[in-house]
Amino acid sequence: MTPGQSTSLQLPSFLHGSFRSVQQKTRAEGLRCGAQYQGGGTFPAPRRMLEVPEGGIVVAHDVVDFQRERPAWRLYMMSHVMGALASEGQKPFPVRHAYEAFFRETAWGALFFATTHMGAVSAERTAQRLQAVLRFWEPLQCASYLFKRPGAAHTLEELMVAACDWAMDVWCPVRHSSVRVRLEMAAERMARATREDCIEAIFREMPRALAHAGHLKHRELVADPAFQREHLATLDSWSFERVSGARTGDLISLLHDWDHELGPR
Repeated sequence: MTPGQSTSLQLPSFLHGSFRSVQQKTRAEGLRCGAQYQGGGTFPAPRRMLEVPEGGIVVAHDVVDFQRERPAWRLYMMSHVMGALASEGQKPFPVRHAYEAFFRETAWGALFFATTHMGAVSAERTAQRLQAVLRFWEPLQCASYLFKRPGAAHTLEELMVAACDWAMDVWCPVRHSSVRVRLEMAAERMARATREDCIEAIFREMPRALAHAGHLKHRELVADPAFQREHLATLDSWSFERVSGARTGDLISLLHDWDHELGPR
Protein backbone atom coordinates (compact mmCIF):
# COMPACT_ATOMS: atom_id res chain seq x y z
CA MET A 1 0.00 0.00 0.00
CA THR A 2 1.40 3.42 -0.93
CA PRO A 3 1.85 6.10 1.75
CA GLY A 4 -1.36 7.98 2.44
CA GLN A 5 -3.53 5.37 0.72
CA SER A 6 -6.86 4.69 2.42
CA THR A 7 -7.27 1.32 4.12
CA SER A 8 -11.01 1.36 3.34
CA LEU A 9 -12.55 0.75 -0.07
CA GLN A 10 -14.31 3.65 -1.75
CA LEU A 11 -16.28 3.43 -4.98
CA PRO A 12 -17.85 6.18 -7.10
CA SER A 13 -21.48 6.86 -6.20
CA PHE A 14 -22.46 6.25 -9.83
CA LEU A 15 -21.81 2.53 -9.26
CA HIS A 16 -24.34 2.22 -6.43
CA GLY A 17 -28.09 1.82 -6.76
CA SER A 18 -30.61 -0.24 -8.66
CA PHE A 19 -29.62 -1.62 -12.05
CA ARG A 20 -31.60 1.05 -13.88
CA SER A 21 -30.23 3.93 -11.83
CA VAL A 22 -26.65 2.72 -12.19
CA GLN A 23 -27.22 2.23 -15.91
CA GLN A 24 -28.30 5.85 -16.22
CA LYS A 25 -25.55 7.21 -13.98
CA THR A 26 -22.73 5.29 -15.64
CA ARG A 27 -23.81 6.41 -19.10
CA ALA A 28 -23.95 10.02 -17.90
CA GLU A 29 -20.49 9.61 -16.36
CA GLY A 30 -19.12 8.24 -19.61
CA LEU A 31 -20.53 11.19 -21.57
CA ARG A 32 -19.12 13.63 -19.01
CA CYS A 33 -15.66 12.06 -19.08
CA GLY A 34 -15.68 11.76 -22.85
CA ALA A 35 -16.63 15.43 -23.31
CA GLN A 36 -13.83 16.64 -21.03
CA TYR A 37 -11.29 14.36 -22.67
CA GLN A 38 -12.28 15.55 -26.13
CA GLY A 39 -11.96 19.15 -25.00
CA GLY A 40 -8.68 19.00 -23.12
CA GLY A 41 -7.27 15.48 -23.02
CA THR A 42 -7.99 14.92 -19.32
CA PHE A 43 -10.65 13.13 -17.28
CA PRO A 44 -12.63 14.50 -14.34
CA ALA A 45 -12.62 12.73 -11.01
CA PRO A 46 -15.94 11.16 -9.95
CA ARG A 47 -18.19 13.77 -8.37
CA ARG A 48 -18.76 11.73 -5.22
CA MET A 49 -17.09 8.74 -3.58
CA LEU A 50 -18.80 6.43 -1.08
CA GLU A 51 -17.20 4.01 1.35
CA VAL A 52 -18.09 0.36 0.98
CA PRO A 53 -18.94 -1.06 4.44
CA GLU A 54 -16.51 -3.64 5.79
CA GLY A 55 -17.46 -6.96 4.14
CA GLY A 56 -19.91 -5.21 1.81
CA ILE A 57 -20.88 -7.05 -1.37
CA VAL A 58 -19.63 -5.76 -4.71
CA VAL A 59 -21.17 -7.27 -7.85
CA ALA A 60 -18.25 -7.82 -10.22
CA HIS A 61 -19.98 -9.71 -13.06
CA ASP A 62 -23.34 -9.27 -14.76
CA VAL A 63 -24.21 -12.99 -14.75
CA VAL A 64 -24.81 -12.91 -10.97
CA ASP A 65 -26.84 -9.69 -10.93
CA PHE A 66 -30.33 -11.13 -10.51
CA GLN A 67 -31.91 -8.71 -8.02
CA ARG A 68 -31.78 -5.70 -10.28
CA GLU A 69 -34.24 -3.57 -8.34
CA ARG A 70 -32.18 -3.93 -5.18
CA PRO A 71 -29.56 -1.22 -4.47
CA ALA A 72 -26.09 -2.71 -4.82
CA TRP A 73 -22.51 -1.92 -5.73
CA ARG A 74 -22.33 -2.78 -9.43
CA LEU A 75 -18.66 -2.58 -10.37
CA TYR A 76 -19.14 -4.48 -13.64
CA MET A 77 -21.25 -1.60 -14.97
CA MET A 78 -18.08 0.40 -15.47
CA SER A 79 -18.43 -1.09 -18.95
CA HIS A 80 -21.31 1.36 -19.51
CA VAL A 81 -18.96 4.24 -18.75
CA MET A 82 -16.49 2.84 -21.26
CA GLY A 83 -19.21 2.46 -23.87
CA ALA A 84 -20.26 6.10 -23.62
CA LEU A 85 -16.79 7.71 -23.70
CA ALA A 86 -16.49 8.19 -27.45
CA SER A 87 -18.85 10.54 -29.25
CA GLU A 88 -20.39 9.62 -32.59
CA GLY A 89 -17.74 9.51 -35.29
CA GLN A 90 -14.88 9.36 -32.77
CA LYS A 91 -12.60 6.32 -32.63
CA PRO A 92 -13.45 4.62 -29.32
CA PHE A 93 -10.21 2.78 -28.53
CA PRO A 94 -7.82 5.71 -27.95
CA VAL A 95 -10.16 7.33 -25.40
CA ARG A 96 -10.90 3.98 -23.73
CA HIS A 97 -7.19 3.21 -23.43
CA ALA A 98 -6.54 6.64 -21.95
CA TYR A 99 -9.44 6.21 -19.51
CA GLU A 100 -8.08 2.87 -18.38
CA ALA A 101 -4.56 4.24 -17.85
CA PHE A 102 -5.95 7.09 -15.73
CA PHE A 103 -8.46 5.19 -13.59
CA ARG A 104 -6.31 2.10 -13.21
CA GLU A 105 -4.63 4.27 -10.55
CA THR A 106 -7.70 3.88 -8.34
CA ALA A 107 -8.69 0.78 -6.38
CA TRP A 108 -12.02 0.39 -8.16
CA GLY A 109 -10.56 1.02 -11.62
CA ALA A 110 -7.70 -1.39 -11.00
CA LEU A 111 -10.07 -4.19 -9.99
CA PHE A 112 -12.48 -3.60 -12.86
CA PHE A 113 -9.83 -3.70 -15.56
CA ALA A 114 -8.10 -6.74 -14.06
CA THR A 115 -11.26 -8.84 -13.79
CA THR A 116 -13.34 -7.67 -16.76
CA HIS A 117 -12.07 -8.65 -20.20
CA MET A 118 -13.29 -6.23 -22.86
CA GLY A 119 -11.18 -7.55 -25.72
CA ALA A 120 -7.71 -8.97 -26.20
CA VAL A 121 -4.75 -7.12 -24.68
CA SER A 122 -1.00 -7.67 -24.57
CA ALA A 123 1.05 -9.38 -21.88
CA GLU A 124 2.49 -5.97 -20.98
CA ARG A 125 -0.93 -4.41 -20.44
CA THR A 126 -2.15 -7.43 -18.49
CA ALA A 127 0.89 -7.00 -16.24
CA GLN A 128 -0.04 -3.36 -15.69
CA ARG A 129 -3.56 -4.39 -14.68
CA LEU A 130 -2.35 -6.98 -12.19
CA GLN A 131 0.23 -4.61 -10.75
CA ALA A 132 -2.49 -2.01 -10.23
CA VAL A 133 -4.60 -4.46 -8.23
CA LEU A 134 -1.58 -5.38 -6.13
CA ARG A 135 -1.01 -1.72 -5.24
CA PHE A 136 -4.53 -1.56 -3.80
CA TRP A 137 -4.58 -5.02 -2.24
CA GLU A 138 -5.38 -3.94 1.34
CA PRO A 139 -8.41 -1.70 0.62
CA LEU A 140 -9.75 -4.21 -1.92
CA GLN A 141 -9.67 -6.91 0.75
CA CYS A 142 -12.31 -4.97 2.72
CA ALA A 143 -15.16 -6.07 0.43
CA SER A 144 -16.66 -9.38 -0.72
CA TYR A 145 -17.33 -10.00 -4.39
CA LEU A 146 -19.95 -11.74 -6.49
CA PHE A 147 -18.46 -12.98 -9.73
CA LYS A 148 -19.58 -15.95 -11.87
CA ARG A 149 -21.16 -18.18 -9.22
CA PRO A 150 -24.58 -16.97 -8.01
CA GLY A 151 -24.76 -16.55 -4.28
CA ALA A 152 -21.07 -17.30 -3.71
CA ALA A 153 -19.38 -14.28 -2.16
CA HIS A 154 -15.64 -14.30 -2.85
CA THR A 155 -12.76 -12.85 -0.94
CA LEU A 156 -10.35 -10.78 -3.03
CA GLU A 157 -8.04 -13.79 -3.33
CA GLU A 158 -10.90 -16.00 -4.51
CA LEU A 159 -12.04 -13.36 -6.98
CA MET A 160 -8.58 -13.07 -8.51
CA VAL A 161 -8.37 -16.86 -8.83
CA ALA A 162 -11.78 -16.95 -10.52
CA ALA A 163 -10.89 -14.14 -12.92
CA CYS A 164 -7.15 -14.56 -13.45
CA ASP A 165 -6.27 -18.19 -12.75
CA TRP A 166 -5.02 -18.50 -16.33
CA ALA A 167 -2.40 -15.79 -15.70
CA MET A 168 -1.09 -17.52 -12.58
CA ASP A 169 -1.16 -20.99 -14.14
CA VAL A 170 0.70 -19.89 -17.26
CA TRP A 171 3.11 -17.30 -15.88
CA CYS A 172 3.64 -18.56 -12.31
CA PRO A 173 2.78 -22.26 -11.97
CA VAL A 174 4.05 -22.42 -8.35
CA ARG A 175 0.89 -23.53 -6.60
CA HIS A 176 2.22 -23.61 -3.04
CA SER A 177 2.64 -19.81 -3.01
CA SER A 178 -0.13 -17.40 -2.01
CA VAL A 179 -2.40 -15.83 -4.60
CA ARG A 180 -0.81 -12.45 -4.03
CA VAL A 181 2.72 -13.78 -4.51
CA ARG A 182 1.73 -15.68 -7.64
CA LEU A 183 0.11 -12.56 -9.12
CA GLU A 184 3.23 -10.54 -8.34
CA MET A 185 5.45 -13.10 -10.05
CA ALA A 186 3.12 -13.47 -13.03
CA ALA A 187 2.92 -9.70 -13.52
CA GLU A 188 6.69 -9.32 -13.28
CA ARG A 189 7.28 -12.05 -15.87
CA MET A 190 4.66 -10.67 -18.26
CA ALA A 191 6.06 -7.15 -17.94
CA ARG A 192 9.52 -8.22 -19.15
CA ALA A 193 8.50 -11.06 -21.48
CA THR A 194 10.12 -11.32 -24.89
CA ARG A 195 8.21 -12.57 -27.91
CA GLU A 196 9.71 -16.03 -27.39
CA ASP A 197 8.70 -15.96 -23.71
CA CYS A 198 5.14 -15.22 -24.80
CA ILE A 199 5.19 -18.04 -27.36
CA GLU A 200 6.26 -20.50 -24.69
CA ALA A 201 3.49 -19.20 -22.41
CA ILE A 202 1.00 -19.67 -25.25
CA PHE A 203 2.12 -23.28 -25.64
CA ARG A 204 1.59 -23.86 -21.91
CA GLU A 205 -2.00 -22.60 -22.17
CA MET A 206 -2.89 -24.19 -25.52
CA PRO A 207 -4.09 -27.51 -24.02
CA ARG A 208 -6.73 -25.68 -21.98
CA ALA A 209 -7.70 -23.52 -24.95
CA LEU A 210 -8.08 -26.60 -27.15
CA ALA A 211 -10.18 -28.33 -24.49
CA HIS A 212 -12.65 -25.43 -24.54
CA ALA A 213 -12.60 -24.69 -28.27
CA GLY A 214 -15.64 -26.32 -29.82
CA HIS A 215 -16.52 -27.02 -33.47
CA LEU A 216 -12.98 -27.05 -34.88
CA LYS A 217 -13.10 -28.68 -38.31
CA HIS A 218 -9.32 -29.15 -38.40
CA ARG A 219 -8.69 -29.86 -34.71
CA GLU A 220 -5.82 -32.29 -35.24
CA LEU A 221 -3.94 -29.83 -37.45
CA VAL A 222 -4.44 -26.69 -35.35
CA ALA A 223 -3.49 -28.69 -32.24
CA ASP A 224 -0.10 -29.57 -33.77
CA PRO A 225 2.65 -27.56 -31.99
CA ALA A 226 4.60 -27.27 -35.25
CA PHE A 227 1.54 -25.75 -36.96
CA GLN A 228 1.02 -23.39 -34.03
CA ARG A 229 4.65 -22.23 -33.94
CA GLU A 230 4.68 -21.65 -37.69
CA HIS A 231 1.49 -19.59 -37.61
CA LEU A 232 2.47 -17.61 -34.51
CA ALA A 233 5.65 -16.62 -36.35
CA THR A 234 3.58 -15.10 -39.18
CA LEU A 235 1.54 -12.80 -36.91
CA ASP A 236 2.36 -9.10 -37.22
CA SER A 237 3.22 -7.15 -34.07
CA TRP A 238 -0.33 -5.91 -33.43
CA SER A 239 -1.89 -9.34 -33.90
CA PHE A 240 0.74 -11.03 -31.76
CA GLU A 241 0.37 -8.53 -28.91
CA ARG A 242 -3.32 -9.38 -28.70
CA VAL A 243 -2.51 -12.98 -27.77
CA SER A 244 0.86 -12.44 -26.07
CA GLY A 245 -0.60 -12.69 -22.56
CA ALA A 246 -1.79 -16.24 -23.34
CA ARG A 247 -5.30 -15.66 -21.95
CA THR A 248 -7.44 -18.72 -22.63
CA GLY A 249 -10.26 -16.87 -24.39
CA ASP A 250 -7.86 -15.06 -26.72
CA LEU A 251 -6.21 -18.34 -27.69
CA ILE A 252 -9.59 -19.95 -28.36
CA SER A 253 -10.35 -17.10 -30.77
CA LEU A 254 -6.97 -17.58 -32.42
CA LEU A 255 -7.60 -21.31 -32.88
CA HIS A 256 -10.95 -20.59 -34.51
CA ASP A 257 -9.32 -18.03 -36.82
CA TRP A 258 -6.76 -20.59 -37.95
CA ASP A 259 -9.44 -23.22 -38.35
CA HIS A 260 -11.51 -20.86 -40.51
CA GLU A 261 -8.49 -19.97 -42.67
CA LEU A 262 -7.98 -23.67 -43.45
CA GLY A 263 -11.39 -23.70 -45.11
CA PRO A 264 -14.15 -26.32 -45.17
CA ARG A 265 -13.34 -29.92 -44.56
